[in-house]
Amino acid sequence: MYTKKLSKKMNKQLNNELYSAYLYLSMSSYAASIGLKGAANWFMVQYQEEMVHAMKFFNYINSRGEHTELAAIAAPPTEFVNLLDMFQQTLAHEQFITSSIYELTDLALAEKDHATHIFLQWFVTEQIEEEENDRDLIGKLKLIGDNGQGLLLLDNELATRVFVPPPTAAA
Repeated sequence: MYTKKLSKKMNKQLNNELYSAYLYLSMSSYAASIGLKGAANWFMVQYQEEMVHAMKFFNYINSRGEHTELAAIAAPPTEFVNLLDMFQQTLAHEQFITSSIYELTDLALAEKDHATHIFLQWFVTEQIEEEENDRDLIGKLKLIGDNGQGLLLLDNELATRVFVPPPTAAA
């Protein structure tokens, strides 16, 4: 049964996903402003993914007979030390999102809402990928250090990322 308590927590997660999109849009703008167009692209793709995640929650909440409750979105940071700092903040944020998804999953199980538990499994799997990607990029940036040529090579790699909507984006 989809309870009011679970609906409230799902709405909170919807707003967390919208904040995630807002954060990555800010990071994209900052990266572009310092000449890292590849990183700007990477964060723009991340923004697009987070909007899909938000819409998944939006549509699911509505499909369960509830309505979404959109809250104010806090302003994300707009300045960063460097690209390594941006990806370290990204990893920390994704770890927060993972924790939030796990809490929702635990609540769905506790309330015996199997439909919501199944819905959340997509996000559990998605968070593994999110954190792994961030850790990989942090590792590369630590290897690069202050090497400008290495940073430019990585920026070129980041420019190749494209947004591919998941097949269930409408769900």
